[in-house]
Parts: sequence; C-alpha cells; structure tokens
Amino acid sequence: MASDHAEWWRGCVIYQIYPRSFRDTTGDGSGDLRGITSRLAHVASLGADAVWLSPFFKSPMADMGYDVSDYTAVDPMFGTAEDFDAVVAEAHRLGLKVIIDQVLSHSSDRHEWFVESRASRDNPRADWYVWSDPKPDGTAPNNWLSVFGGPAWEWDATRRQYYMHNFLASQPDLNFHNPEVQDALLETVRFWLERGVDGFRLDTVNYYVHDRWLRSNPPLASSVSGTNTETNPYLYQEHLFDKTQPENLAFLKRFRALLDEYEGRVAVGEVGDEARSLQTLAAYTSGGDKLDMCYTFDLLGPQFSAAHVRGCVKAFESAVSDGWVCWAFSNHDVVRHVTRWTRSGGDPERTAKFSIALLSCLRGSICFYQGEELGLEEAELAFEDLRDPYGIRFWPGFKGRDGCRTPMVWEKGANNAGFSIGRPWLPIPESHRARAVDIQNGEEKSVLASYRAMLALRKRHAALVQGSIRFLDAEGEVLAFIREGGGEKLLCVFNFAEEPANWPLPQGSDVAETIDLGAGAALQEKILSLPPLGCFLGRAG
Repeated sequence: MASDHAEWWRGCVIYQIYPRSFRDTTGDGSGDLRGITSRLAHVASLGADAVWLSPFFKSPMADMGYDVSDYTAVDPMFGTAEDFDAVVAEAHRLGLKVIIDQVLSHSSDRHEWFVESRASRDNPRADWYVWSDPKPDGTAPNNWLSVFGGPAWEWDATRRQYYMHNFLASQPDLNFHNPEVQDALLETVRFWLERGVDGFRLDTVNYYVHDRWLRSNPPLASSVSGTNTETNPYLYQEHLFDKTQPENLAFLKRFRALLDEYEGRVAVGEVGDEARSLQTLAAYTSGGDKLDMCYTFDLLGPQFSAAHVRGCVKAFESAVSDGWVCWAFSNHDVVRHVTRWTRSGGDPERTAKFSIALLSCLRGSICFYQGEELGLEEAELAFEDLRDPYGIRFWPGFKGRDGCRTPMVWEKGANNAGFSIGRPWLPIPESHRARAVDIQNGEEKSVLASYRAMLALRKRHAALVQGSIRFLDAEGEVLAFIREGGGEKLLCVFNFAEEPANWPLPQGSDVAETIDLGAGAALQEKILSLPPLGCFLGRAG
C-alpha cells in the first residue's frame, strides 16, 4: 500500500515550464536550465507542489524538442547535465517536485537508433521502427494520416519501404511490438530516475502502439468539434488502428513497475483520443498498476459554460472508478484559455481570476501553464515570426502553437521584459510586458495575487485537495457543487455568465461560514447573488 508521502501527487498543483520560453541566461534568445533554476522561487511562491518541464533533451528542434535525438543528453541550447542537476537540487530545496516530459512514441530521425534502422532491412535495429512495404502500385500501406498534415507514411529510398510517423516525417514512430525497443526506452527512463526526477509526463501516451496488421482507419461517422476540423484532415478519421491499441496496457504496466522501484515517483499521461478519451483514461489509470493519473483535452478547448464543465467532470467521475485525473485549462499546445474563454467585450483579467478559482475547486490534481498566473492572452504573431511547423503547415486556417509559447515576462522595464538580453526566439507582445511579474507582485488585486490566494486556499482545505465532488441543481450558467472530505463540507458556486445570477440554496441546506466571497457576491436569506463571472466558496451547514 502506497504511503501518503508516496502519493504526494494526488490533488497536487503542477506548474508547467516551457524551457525555451522561461528565462534565458546566455543571451542567445532561448531559455535554458540555468534560467529555470534562477526563477524557481517564483513558482514556489505561487503555491505549486511540482514543476513539469517540457523537453530539454538533445534534439534538432524540428518540433521544438519533441523530436529527441538522445534521450539521456541535455541539448546544448538548454545547458548541461550538471545544469539539470542544479534544477533538481533547487526545486527540492524549495519543496518542489520535478516532473519531466518523456517522448517515447517517436524519436528524431537523427537518433542513432533510426540511423541504423533505416540503413538496411537486416541490421540489429531494422525493426525498431514501424516499416512497411508499399502496396503493389507504390502507394502507402494504408490510409493513416499525420497529425501535422498529409500521410503518416514517408518513403525511404535506402530500404525501399515506408516508415510511419504520427507527427513530422522527421519523427519516426518506434515499434513497441518489439520488446527490445521497450527495454531500451525503459533504460532511458531509469537514467532520469537515478538523476533524481520525481515523475514523468508521458507525451502522447496512447500513440505508443499501432495495429500490427496496419488496418486502415474508417471515416468518422459524425462531425467532430474542434479548432482544426476544417483545416486538418486528421480529424476526419476514426482512429481505431493507428493509436490506443490494447497492447499498450502491457507496456504501461512495465513502466509502472520500474517507477515502483523508486519511492514516491509519479507517471502522468497525456491522452489525445478524440472519441474515447475517458474510456482510455479509465483503462490507463485503473488497478494501481499503470499510470497514476492522466489528463485529457476536455477542458483545453473553446467550450466555456457551466454545462460543459459539469458534463466533463461528471463523465470522468462516472467512467473512472479508481483512477485519477489532472485538470488543466492551458498548456503549450493550445490557445491560452484567457483568449479562448473571454467573450466579446469581456474582461480578460476577470476571466483569468474566475478560471483559477474554478480550477482550484475541481476534484483531481491541477496543472497550470507558465504565464497563466499573469493572465497572459494568446500572442498574435506574423507568419514570418512562426517557428511551429504545425502552424506553418496549416496557416492561416490554423495559426499554430507559437502564440502560447512566447517568452515569460519578468520585468516590465527591462530589455525583452527580463527574459533575455538577446533577441528572443519568439517576439514578446507589448501587452504581455504590461503584465510582467514585477508589476503584478506589487498589486493586491492582480491576477498573480489571485493565483496565490486561491492556491493557498486550496491547500488549507483537505476537501479541495482530495475530497469527493457532488453537483447540485442549478439553472442557466450557474455551476454548483459540494466538495467533502477531511471532516469538512464545502459549497462551491460559479456564475459563467456575463450577467448577474441568483442561486437559491437547496432545501434544508445552509452556509455555516463564508470562506471566499468573490467581489460583488452576496448571500441574503438563502439567496446567493453572483456578479458576472462571480464565484462563492463557503462551509456548508
């Protein structure tokens, strides 16, 4: 049985750092590990329990580090292995755990494994990647598509075969049907465990295994809502065979067994499964022998309503009996939620404050993305400034992910807002500079202050960290639920509308104590009045 210490991740608060955009100490315009170390005190001051570092491994950077050419080396852009050790040491000194991104589904085409694999059909690593002969007419083996556009197959003239890639052609998929591949990948995981990391965020965790018979995907039976539906043909297929295969469960058990050799380590999976995300999450986190928790894209889209949040949370609670979820509103792959969710004519700052209050009250662990605590909006970039191959491929229908990856703003008056003395790898909008950390540190009613206050409040109440959740009847855009645990029962109410709302307390219930009364909220004669994007937290009687 795991101890409480071993389950530190249950209900924890994770802060995601995108290393290239956090802080640059060398002047080359790209953030680095020393920059992370220098600013970890900021993360600790927010009340986070852990940091998640996006990839810093050796890479050609075709996909900004998600194309790994050496799983056990730090890319010189970010520093050295000793610089990483310093990050871990400083994080631990500040009471922060360190979670790193593991990109196991594919490598860079410059990885020594792939260089050898593509050299011939009979070398020791010939089947370490997904290779297939063409059809008799020379076309690809099946209809699988790449997330980044076009077929998921690339012709190799040396082997005279196609290899599979779910993303860029320079990101060939590893063959998880080969036990030697699994063994080699697990050894790279052990390398970082020995280096002191506390956990792993597993990128595209349901993409590891492909259908061994390479069956074609059927067309999607119904329309899919999403930001790329009209620009990316990938979303027109039902992905039955190119990902989320049952054999993946066996590998996840091997991964978990390795982690269990070390005390208090955690595995967080990213599930990208358009039609079956909750079922996949349930399978991957059940039984205590696979992943500790997963997160999905359910709350990373444009939908912003009481009904949507209630539906997502209730669906998870119904589908997942013994697993655990990590909720997030923003990350490095989606438009920042302040932009997604602020309605025309609305106040982005109010959206930001409302969002952290809501996130802090949800059942599960929570993750927020650098700059979110400042209320940063999505940056509008010119095409010539783009670095993301996804955005360049689908411009202008889809503008890519660079708008959420622009550098952190530390000091309003400093060169490049304190991020770098050199030219940043992505532009820094002037609107972001005005929301810099040093400016908000001195404002009692800033978004930054709201983040610190709400995360501190969450830590003070066991019911919010690990308690149960039960939704109450509410009409319109009001979301109301009870969090109960640790000897306390809390009432949480949120008004998603841009108009005031009144919500009567349920028959026979009462509020014994007001814990957090948002600006403009009032409770009189068992009627809770909430302003637009208002919230209330109280101890239920």
